[in-house]
Amino acid sequence: MGKLTYGMNISVDGYIADGNGDIGWSDPDAELHQYWNDQVRNTAVSLYGRKLYELMAAHWPTADEAPDVSPVEAEYARLWRAMPKVVFSNTLGSVGWNSRLERGDVVDFAARLKADTDGVIDVAGATLAAPLVRAGLIDEFHMVVTPAAVGGGLPFFPALDSWISLKLTENRTFPSGAVLLRYTTKK
Repeated sequence: MGKLTYGMNISVDGYIADGNGDIGWSDPDAELHQYWNDQVRNTAVSLYGRKLYELMAAHWPTADEAPDVSPVEAEYARLWRAMPKVVFSNTLGSVGWNSRLERGDVVDFAARLKADTDGVIDVAGATLAAPLVRAGLIDEFHMVVTPAAVGGGLPFFPALDSWISLKLTENRTFPSGAVLLRYTTKK
């Protein structure tokens, strides 16, 4: 059975993007970027919503060709292209970069995928993760709290009908002052 993870850089006040959709405040240092590279390297498949997929597909497919690209970013570009991705969208006509398009219900799909997959399944993006969080399908949360408060925007956690009990399994501080909090769900 697969393990479903959800992780992102978040502001100290709990947002993954500010009120204008900007994530520039979450720019990782090299060590933090390497952490995310390692997560991608160990992912069997990643689930994307349309918005985040389009953002990623606009940059990462050719990012390693830029003359000023750092080694850690070049590595991420290669890992991202190779990682299998499922993109949930009712408006996209096609997807590329080792991706396939899915138009069904993300909760049903993720439950089946967990049953049929060995390894880590990652959900990318707060909007796509919200119904999976509410359905209790997330096994692990990776929150990298960055030293910025943005005052509003898109929250990491959706509104919940009931509490989610968590157990801290890892914490780590990066040179930028960002702090990883990795939790598993208590079931």
